Amino acid sequence: INVNVTDISDESGYIAALGKEAAAKAAAAWVRDEMTVGLGTGSTAYYFIQEAGAMVRAGIRLRAVVTSEATGKLAASFHIPVIPPEEAQTVDLAVDGVDAVDTDFCAVKGGGGALLREKIVAWKAKQVIWIMDESKRVKNLAGFPLPVEVLPFAASWAADAVKELGGNAVCRQRDGKSFFTDNGNRILDVVFPKDRDPRLAAEAVRQIPGVLETGFFDRMCSRILIGTTGGVRELVNPNKEKAPLQGRTVPGWKNGCV
Repeated sequence: INVNVTDISDESGYIAALGKEAAAKAAAAWVRDEMTVGLGTGSTAYYFIQEAGAMVRAGIRLRAVVTSEATGKLAASFHIPVIPPEEAQTVDLAVDGVDAVDTDFCAVKGGGGALLREKIVAWKAKQVIWIMDESKRVKNLAGFPLPVEVLPFAASWAADAVKELGGNAVCRQRDGKSFFTDNGNRILDVVFPKDRDPRLAAEAVRQIPGVLETGFFDRMCSRILIGTTGGVRELVNPNKEKAPLQGRTVPGWKNGCV
């Protein structure tokens, strides 16, 4: 067992960490030689990155597109080659954690502040696996905090617009200072009443000028792997809805942005 010490504060934290690690090990079974993998951000993604690093040391040839600067540094520490998006014709497999996922395979992500890049990589990936411990599985996402990435110029007005929609928005702070994403943007942590449909609420927030993306991931995963005290549960998404080009390689692909 190689548990991330940042996960452990008590017995429940230790059990959750073991679940995350077990799910990450199970996700590694989908990795194949010469794959381009999308690496998520956060304490759960840490375990998969650790597994991918072990595979690289064993001779498996991988390349990674990362969803944050922190993940890039972690991947490099495990000797995983990191490439920019423009060098990846496709992403074969993306693996990431979630803040919460419901019974319809909708998820909220963004607790680590990397939701925009995480959604871009998930959109591009052929297969998306979300890994988690049992605490992340919920009946529904109503009332669950929704991270929203917004341009700094628009942050205050966007927060006001959320209030007009019936919700509450707070600009995220970290260590007493304003939090900025790797893209240089702000995060609004948004909460709507529990009687609001989370999908419709996220769609309404997404229409506010200045909002770049929300942390609502609408059935984007292929499967979820849940690490439990009794092993790993796999749940396959039967109704994965993709954007028109999600996970596809465009014929004659060539990087158009130099």
